[in-house]
Amino acid sequence: MDAALPLDQMTVEEKLKAMEAIWRSLSKHEDQVPVPDWHKQVLDERQRQIDAGEASFVSLEEMKERVRKQTE
Repeated sequence: MDAALPLDQMTVEEKLKAMEAIWRSLSKHEDQVPVPDWHKQVLDERQRQIDAGEASFVSLEEMKERVRKQTE
């Protein structure tokens, strides 16, 4: 099936709603969504760091501030 959305005619809100609907649909069948090897490697390394007590975490507010500073 070749689905085409009129992206140029859609508002940002409509595009976000479409993305959310697609994500909900994909999430119902997550075992069918391919995971790239590099992604699995990153997650495995992060889990290793957590298990070894080497991971550090920041609050959501701190992360938002970091992102805000990087985009200025």
